[in-house]
Amino acid sequence: MSTKQLKLKIVTPERLVLEEVVDQVSLPTTLGEITVLPDHIPLITGLASGDVVAFANGEQIPMAVVGGFVEIKQNEKGETEVAVLADFAEHIAELSEEKIELAKARAEELRKKMEDKELVDFEHFEAELERSLTRVKIADKWRTRKYRK
Repeated sequence: MSTKQLKLKIVTPERLVLEEVVDQVSLPTTLGEITVLPDHIPLITGLASGDVVAFANGEQIPMAVVGGFVEIKQNEKGETEVAVLADFAEHIAELSEEKIELAKARAEELRKKMEDKELVDFEHFEAELERSLTRVKIADKWRTRKYRK
């Protein structure tokens, strides 16, 4: 007897980040963290900044994500599909020490720019700051944990 699984797809405007069959996935939504198991009810909700953690064959697959939406649905075969449409997403293994240091420096630079009230593009700076801070926070969280690369 085979156990049911989910079809997980994580997409950003730039690329397909992950497409895999997994046992479960935990997601940061705008209403709080949820864990999706096979046969989950259909749902569309906002995605918050944080880490999406998929579990496949007993291994964790962590991703840093910022903003977007999550859609959970049953396909015509009755399988549960989870589509994550993120503004930004990247596997934790992609976050090298150099990238983390650059993200920290970029976050500090953006913080200073945001203090300048003359700048008109506040939303752009805020989005970039959130991306940089999320990269740092998630990389620090997963630094000492085991996960699939």
